[in-house]
Amino acid sequence: MNLSVLSPTPSTWIFLWFWSGALLVACTPQGDPGLGPAGFSDNFNRTTLGDAWNNTGGPYSLSNGQLKVAGSRNKPLWLRRKLPHDVKIEFDVSSASEDGDIKVEVFGDGVSKAETLSYTATSYVVIFGGWHNSLNVLARMNEHGDDRVVGPAYKVVPGRSYHMKILRRGATISAWVDDHQLASMTDPDPLAGPGHDHFGINNWEASLTFDNLRITPL
Repeated sequence: MNLSVLSPTPSTWIFLWFWSGALLVACTPQGDPGLGPAGFSDNFNRTTLGDAWNNTGGPYSLSNGQLKVAGSRNKPLWLRRKLPHDVKIEFDVSSASEDGDIKVEVFGDGVSKAETLSYTATSYVVIFGGWHNSLNVLARMNEHGDDRVVGPAYKVVPGRSYHMKILRRGATISAWVDDHQLASMTDPDPLAGPGHDHFGINNWEASLTFDNLRITPL
């Protein structure tokens, strides 16, 4: 029996090591900094997204000091900053659509996007005015899952600017709109650490405008 067929040579191991490393780089963000004690803010008052953001393929653009998107179809815009476990995320947002459908992801992997029409997030998903402006949802990864939390009825008014806030302390994450609580969830196995430490702006089809993002460690 030729044992060399069954036993990898040193050169084979080197190839496999480099190949697995390349795969890891392709699948996870490398070297993303944390927020630091001062946190992170973005007023989008420039012409290009810049190095702080990872666009996974959606039509995100900056105009008049605001971030705009429509028709991203679950290709998020991920912030290249690692979130601490306890954090407050705030931003202003409006929808030009009767469907509402304002959507962000929190504690995701920073790179995932929809490859088909079906998409399961790596994060908590916050949806304000989803499903044709009929539901407000906080979901753990699967926005269609039975374990999602559906909050009180509160519709998106097209053209109105809302101040949204997402908080996590310990095992509890909650989402707020203009001091109305959309939904709250206590997760016995919180999403945290590598693969669950990024914030992303997401979108399906509605025309959305984001501004005044502020992320603060708690």
